[in-house]
Amino acid sequence: MNQQTLVNSIEIGGIGLHTGVEVNLKLKPAPENTGYIFVRTDLDDFEIPASVEYISHCSYATTLLRRGVLLSTCEHLLAALRGIGVDNCFVELDNIEIPILDGSSENWVELLETAGITAQNAPRRFLRIKKEVVFEQDDKRMSIAPSEKFEIECTIDFAHPYINRQSFNFELVNGSFRREIASARTFGFTQEIEMLRKANLALGGSLDNAIVLTSDGMLNENPLRYPNEFVRHKILDIIGDFALLGMPIQGKLTACKSGHAVHASLMSKLLKTENAWEIVESAA
Repeated sequence: MNQQTLVNSIEIGGIGLHTGVEVNLKLKPAPENTGYIFVRTDLDDFEIPASVEYISHCSYATTLLRRGVLLSTCEHLLAALRGIGVDNCFVELDNIEIPILDGSSENWVELLETAGITAQNAPRRFLRIKKEVVFEQDDKRMSIAPSEKFEIECTIDFAHPYINRQSFNFELVNGSFRREIASARTFGFTQEIEMLRKANLALGGSLDNAIVLTSDGMLNENPLRYPNEFVRHKILDIIGDFALLGMPIQGKLTACKSGHAVHASLMSKLLKTENAWEIVESAA
């Protein structure tokens, strides 16, 4: 299993979910061992590597910060890259936030597949988990433990008739991300929207890029893409955030009521627990 990158460059435009700004973005092939690097073309091609060390804040999205330069809402694109096995990619954009597109990773997967994916010469490196690491905060809990594959067990619990308690077990194998996770959209609640907009967030949000839930239903006219679309989107977010570790994981993530901040805390704790992981050149 060798590393992979894109065959061709490909472009797309859109708006940022939280900033509402127009942004043009280009995905480009990258050399072996590059990983994912964001390039702010509006700021003299300033580079922000997709890495845990640059996580700035993660209230309603994951934001990276390097030398005062921000890059916001990167998780859905990173989930698509990791989910379909692209290891190395330059992401050029001319504004502060990644376009939200339809609120899932589906459009990103289609775009990447249109660009084409090709194998490189270097072997793929994995972060192999050797020992369980747990992060807990109030009723939120997340752990990562040894496994022969990359799997995620996620549980969410919202007092809403469309959600309630949902659990889903996911294993990242050939094609599973596209089939089971990629088209699950982000979601929010009407009672949060006014608060978010007062905080200058969700300025680009609409029924075209999010599921919007009322107290007992949803505003969207189109049906859910999966009966349990909500927990599947949480798994999408986990895949995107954990892509910031810089390589695929060989291990099992278990999450209960987690969110971007919990993901970041567990990644930080994992990396500081040096006997809990090693880098290997194959998943075997």
